[in-house]
Amino acid sequence: MEFHLGYFDRPEKMSTISAASVEPVAIEGTEKKPLKPCCACPETKKVRDACIIEKGEDSCTDLIEAHKDCMRALGFKI
Repeated sequence: MEFHLGYFDRPEKMSTISAASVEPVAIEGTEKKPLKPCCACPETKKVRDACIIEKGEDSCTDLIEAHKDCMRALGFKI
């Protein structure tokens, strides 16, 4: 038994656009969600937290300040 898909049987009618070449389309009226403090500055947060766990808060003041600076740069009031 042979199956025919009609229109799609003909390769010349099939799309040649690959998924990688299609760009996402922005939907009008959608707003970007505000950044939550817990998700901001993951690079400085990670090294700050590791330092505090390993050495204690008093030994990590420079990393704590660097994280605060990053947060302030993103508009958080720290």
